[in-house]
Amino acid sequence: MGLRISQRDFHRVVAIDGPAASGKSTVARELARRLGFIYVNSGAVYRAITWYLLEKGINAEDSNRIAQALELAAITCCIQDSDSRLLVDKVDPTDHLRDDRVNESVSRVSRLPLVRRIVGQKLHERARSDDLVVEGRDIGSVVFPKTPYKFYVDASPEVRLRRRAAQGERDEITLRDHADFSRSVSPLVIAEDAYVIDTSHLTIEAVVNKIVARLKQMGLRI
Repeated sequence: MGLRISQRDFHRVVAIDGPAASGKSTVARELARRLGFIYVNSGAVYRAITWYLLEKGINAEDSNRIAQALELAAITCCIQDSDSRLLVDKVDPTDHLRDDRVNESVSRVSRLPLVRRIVGQKLHERARSDDLVVEGRDIGSVVFPKTPYKFYVDASPEVRLRRRAAQGERDEITLRDHADFSRSVSPLVIAEDAYVIDTSHLTIEAVVNKIVARLKQMGLRI
């Protein structure tokens, strides 16, 4: 993320990566509850920034105006009910993160190097003060590459498509996968030392139990 930061600078971080509708958000939230850690959805951070830019009338393709806007914006993290939330110019956009216009623009905004650098910096700031469970697409590979606690959750395309439909989301899984795996900056990859779990036929509780068991084996005090 532009700085050489040691994992010693951070509290404990559990990284949960995976593609859309793999179950990582639900798993990460429940895992954080079990561990007593703060839950952070990095995708929500990208969505908050996307919402802010749209509110300012800035096109998702206009990287120069995006850079100018984000340099002036006050972007801060706060904790609410053990969740990390992003405030942009003191406004909490949580209720708008799943708006259609955000869905349509977030992939274009999130692939910009400047935006990814800002998000990484915000996650680093939070990890300096709290134990975290962070879910996303490049958490173990790019944002916290030195954390030993890395997990990659996946599921079959058919299962993920059904889950997405059940959530009321209309974005196409194959298009999201292509965007995630093919982007030039921080593409979705499985970190070499990540523990991979296929959630296709597992309950959330079963997945979380697997992760907790693995963490115990690694010496994390639960």
